[in-house]
Amino acid sequence: MKNHQMFLAALIASATLAGCDSLPANNSRLEEARGEYRTAQNDPQTVNLAAGELKQAGDALNKANDAWTKRESSAEVDHLAYLAKQRVAIAQETARQKAAEMSVTNANMARDQVRLAARTQEADTAQRSAVAAQRQSEESQRQSEAAQRQSEASQRQSEASQRDSEASQRQSEASQHQSEASQQQAKDAEMRASQLEAELKDLNAKKTDRGMVITIGDVLFDTNKAQLKPGGMRSVEKLAGFFKQYPQRRALVEGFTDSTGSESINQELSDRRANAVRTALVDMGVGRDRIATHGYGEAYPVASNDSASSRQLNRRVEIILSNEDGNIVSR
Repeated sequence: MKNHQMFLAALIASATLAGCDSLPANNSRLEEARGEYRTAQNDPQTVNLAAGELKQAGDALNKANDAWTKRESSAEVDHLAYLAKQRVAIAQETARQKAAEMSVTNANMARDQVRLAARTQEADTAQRSAVAAQRQSEESQRQSEAAQRQSEASQRQSEASQRDSEASQRQSEASQHQSEASQQQAKDAEMRASQLEAELKDLNAKKTDRGMVITIGDVLFDTNKAQLKPGGMRSVEKLAGFFKQYPQRRALVEGFTDSTGSESINQELSDRRANAVRTALVDMGVGRDRIATHGYGEAYPVASNDSASSRQLNRRVEIILSNEDGNIVSR
């Protein structure tokens, strides 16, 4: 481009010098074309954006300068100068269009960049919002789960408390029933004790270290005999009724004599009288296994044998009643 400009300038200078002798002083159209071409050459926009069109304008201007130098007709020079001017105008217009297009392109690019930046920022903002919303949702979920666990724990605690309360209520009711049952048992035991006491009193039973003892005296037997008299049978009947009412009770029937007579005879008599009472009880429905007997002869006197009345007290049969467990204290 620079060589082309130098060539055109030299051509114009030589034509000017040659024309000083033979050419007309100037050609207005050609001068206009030259001026417009120089203006285009000095415009960086035209030089950069319409280099090809500017070269075509230079070529057209060279043709006009050649025609003017060769002294061709003014009409031909004007025509070529006009063409050169048109080429310059085309170059300038092309540069303006390209500059405008570039501006539009740059504007579009800038706008696209702005839009892209805006969309990027919006996307980033949306992403951050989504992340924040996700975190908030997760936190809400954790809080909800924690609240649910706390609610379930409270529910379990409430149910446990309810069960404890119900258990306490049942225990209280059971204790109440037990207390009532104990009270009733105590009342029943007291009633049975009173009844037993009354019945034992009717049997003339006495409380001793070995338990309750019923004594059948010698007057209920004939002398040196072991058969019960009617009075003795009535006492045994009462005793049989007692055993039927209290089936857990057992008895030990012990026979005794005074010191009169030989020891062997006294031992035999005490055995027979104890067995007579046992036989009568068994005949009245008392189980054999509930009645035991033992004769002691003249042992264990309850009075001296110095007088008839004292000896009468020693001639006796004692019936030792067991406790409620069936146990009898031995001598």
